[in-house]
Amino acid sequence: MSVCIEFKDVSYAYPLTKKAAVKHLNCKLESGKCYGVVGPNAGGKTTFCNLMRGLCPNFYHGTIKGDVIVNGKKVVEWDDCQLSVQIGYVFQDPFAQVSGIKDTVFEEIGIGLENLAVPREDMFDRIMAAAREVSVESLIQKHPLALSGGQCQRVAFASVLVLNSDIIVIDEPTSQLDPEGTEDVFKIIQKLKEQGKTVIISEHKIDLLAQYCDEIIAMSEGKIIAKGPTREVLSNPVLAEYGVAVPQVIDLFMKMQAAGKPMKTVPINLEETIGQLCARREEMA
Repeated sequence: MSVCIEFKDVSYAYPLTKKAAVKHLNCKLESGKCYGVVGPNAGGKTTFCNLMRGLCPNFYHGTIKGDVIVNGKKVVEWDDCQLSVQIGYVFQDPFAQVSGIKDTVFEEIGIGLENLAVPREDMFDRIMAAAREVSVESLIQKHPLALSGGQCQRVAFASVLVLNSDIIVIDEPTSQLDPEGTEDVFKIIQKLKEQGKTVIISEHKIDLLAQYCDEIIAMSEGKIIAKGPTREVLSNPVLAEYGVAVPQVIDLFMKMQAAGKPMKTVPINLEETIGQLCARREEMA
């Protein structure tokens, strides 16, 4: 797979701060993979996402060292409009993503196409296709600010999907959602994976990341402390040293191992765990 995003010794500090939010980030992200970004609060996850999208330093300003490269070009050299097409960004707060200047969900989804001067005849088809993708067709005539949190989050996704970006960065999309809304979000993420999109998702619901992500990037204190295949990273003892949460099934695996009753392999979802426990019971019968 080709590399679509690369961090080369990147450090960044927000304006009026003395301490860097992230320090010496070095990693490569490959096209078509789904990455989960995990770590404690204030660990650098959101800044990591903002650097990819160019919000740091283009919008927030501040001081940056090193290079963030998107599709072979430094982020600081990208035109903001062009970069917004290269990388779609879904914010943590869906209401912060609503423009506030459109009266209907239809218009809100299409605001990016409007800014890109997409011909009107093409806009309708693309807007409706994005609305169907996230199941908001029935909301198309409603006011964006009259929606629930889950509905607004789906509209935020639609406004990004309509641009047909190959890279989608998602910053804690379920932080304000109930279980049903969370399930809806991860169904969308699964669709993006099936379409071959590169997905980078920062999220505290580690059990869901274990289920959906190809690789995990663990961060703490502004640094990347582990990166690699999901099963390998989430079972790495270094995560506990830095206060990074692990899925419940891996916590069970570690406790059974400590008790002298190890499982054969590290499980990363409930199905694998149940399978191993049932096999163990049959062996003992």
